[in-house]
Amino acid sequence: MQIEAFHDAPTGTLSYVVWDETTRDAVVIDPILNFDLERVSISAVGLDRIQDFLASHELRVQWILDTHVHADHLSGVFLLKKRLGCKNAIGANITKVQRVFSELLNVPNPDQSYWDKLLTHGEKLQAGCLQVEVRETPGHTPACLSYIIGNAVFVGDALFMPNLGCGRCDFPGGDARTLYQSITRQIYSLAKDTRIFTGHDYPTQGQVFRTTCTVEEAKQQNIMLPASISEEAFVQRREERDAQLAPPKLLYPSLQSNIRGGQPSDAEGNGVSYFKFPIHNLA
Repeated sequence: MQIEAFHDAPTGTLSYVVWDETTRDAVVIDPILNFDLERVSISAVGLDRIQDFLASHELRVQWILDTHVHADHLSGVFLLKKRLGCKNAIGANITKVQRVFSELLNVPNPDQSYWDKLLTHGEKLQAGCLQVEVRETPGHTPACLSYIIGNAVFVGDALFMPNLGCGRCDFPGGDARTLYQSITRQIYSLAKDTRIFTGHDYPTQGQVFRTTCTVEEAKQQNIMLPASISEEAFVQRREERDAQLAPPKLLYPSLQSNIRGGQPSDAEGNGVSYFKFPIHNLA
C-alpha cells in the first residue's frame, strides 16, 4: 500500500491518495477546492494536482472519502466524483450536521443524495483490493470518521501532529469530552506502530509540512492530548484553548457547500450561485 499526501498551504489542509501498487486500486481522502475569499472565486488547482497524479500513476479510484464536514475549506468531493465517475462516502451522522448548520445559515436542509454511501462505525468498505475500516471519532464535529487502511489511520481533524494537538471542539455539535473518548478509545487503542495521517498541518516558514506520526508518538508527545492526561484536564485545556480561537475565515462558504458534499448552492434566477453570511451585533 502506498500513500501520497497533498498539502494546501493557504488552509493547511492535507488530502491523500491511497493505492495498491499491483492492482492500481485507489481511494482519495478529503480532496479540496480552492476558494479565494477576496475575489469570491473557486478554482480546482488542488484537484488538478490530485487528478494529474492519479493519471500519471494509472490509478483507478474506487471511492472518495470525507472524514467530516470541513469548516475551513471547500470540499472537492463533488467535482472530483464528477470528473472520475466514482463513488463517494461520509459518516451517517452527516444528517446531524446538516440539520444544525442549515438552521444556523437559514438554508434548506439538504438530503443525503450528495453521497453514494453513509458509513457507520465498524463498517468495512471494499475499495477494489483495499479494505477500509470505519471508526466513528466525533468531538470535533458529530459526524467525524477515521479510516483504517492497512497499518495507517486517517483521522481528519480529530488529531493533529504531536506539536499541534487536536481539532477544536467549539463548533455547533462539537464536544471536548466526546473527542477525548474518541481518541483514547478508537485511535490510541490501535497498535503502537500504526501510522496516524492527519487532516491539517501548519508549518512555519522554512519548515516542511508533516503528515504522519505513530500512535505511540501521539500518546507520548501530543501537546493537547497525551495518553497520560485525564478526561477532566483535557476538557479544561481544550475549552480554554477554543475560547481564544477566531472562527475560520472560510467558515460560512465552507459549511454551505460541504453539507451538500462540496456542491455549491443552487443557482438563483439570474443563473448565479451565492454564499450567505450572517451579520451579528448590527447596531
